[in-house]
Amino acid sequence: MGLGTDGSDKYKDFWEYTPATNTWRQIADFPGVGRYQAVAFAANGKGYVGTGYDGLNRLKDFWEYDPSTNTWAQKADFAGSARYGAVAFAINDKGYVGTGYDGNYKKDFWQYDPLADAWTQKPSFGGNKRLGASAFVVNNEGYICTGLDNGTYQTDNWSYNPSTETWAEHRPLILNDDNVAGDNYNFSAVPRAYGVAFSIGNTGFVALGSKDSQLTNCWAYSPTDDNWYQKTDFGGSSRTSAVAFGLGDYGYIGLGANGSTRYDDLWILEPNADVD
Repeated sequence: MGLGTDGSDKYKDFWEYTPATNTWRQIADFPGVGRYQAVAFAANGKGYVGTGYDGLNRLKDFWEYDPSTNTWAQKADFAGSARYGAVAFAINDKGYVGTGYDGNYKKDFWQYDPLADAWTQKPSFGGNKRLGASAFVVNNEGYICTGLDNGTYQTDNWSYNPSTETWAEHRPLILNDDNVAGDNYNFSAVPRAYGVAFSIGNTGFVALGSKDSQLTNCWAYSPTDDNWYQKTDFGGSSRTSAVAFGLGDYGYIGLGANGSTRYDDLWILEPNADVD
C-alpha cells in the first residue's frame, strides 16, 4: 500500500504487509510526485503504479516496483490522457487501465505489456464513461462496474475478455421484479462510487464507497450464475477511497476516509466462514 493524502500532504511512502505474521514493513519510497486516486496492478512479478492527481495536476506517469531489489523504475507514460479516478487490473501478465476523469469522464481502455514497456489501445469500455468505478478479475476476465458519470451512479456491469478483445454486459445493478419472466432479483444496493473491489477464487467482491451516504455493505459477484450475493458488512467505519486486495482465501480492506477523518485500520474477510 502507498500514496494517498491526508487532505493536505500527498504521500510517497510504500508499505508491504505479510499476512502470516500480521506485520508491516516500509519499502522504498515511490520516486514520483505524491498523489491520490492513482491506479495500480501487479504483472510479471512486479507492481505498477501510475496516473492520479497531485492536488494541482492530473498525471500520466507510470512506475514499476521490483520486490526482489526493492527498487522503482520509471516506465513508459500511460498512453491515454492524464487522469485520476480510473481503474486497473491485470490478466496474463498484462496490465489494463481505463475510465477515469481528465477534465471529462472517460471510457477508453489500454493494455500495458511489461516486457515491451508499451501501451496499446483496446476497444473502449462497453458501458458509460465514469470515474470512481470498481474493477476485479475472475476466470481471466476483467470486470468493471459501479462509479459515477456526471453525478449519476452507474448500474451496469461489464466483463472484458482479453482473448477476443470484447466486452460483455451482465445483469444490471437494479431491482428487477419481472414476475412474467420469473427473473426477479434486487442488486440495487450495489451501485456506488469510490468503493473497493477484490477477487477470491472465482468470485469478485465490491464493498464500501458512497451512494448518497457512506456505505459498509459488501457484495459478492458470481459469474457462474451472473448473480450478486450480500456478504457480512464491513466491520469498521464507513468510508470511501479505501484500498483492498485478495490473498489466498481472504480479502483485505484498509485505510480510506469519511469526511475529514482518515483511517489506518486493516480488516480481513473470510467469505466462506460462518459469522461468529
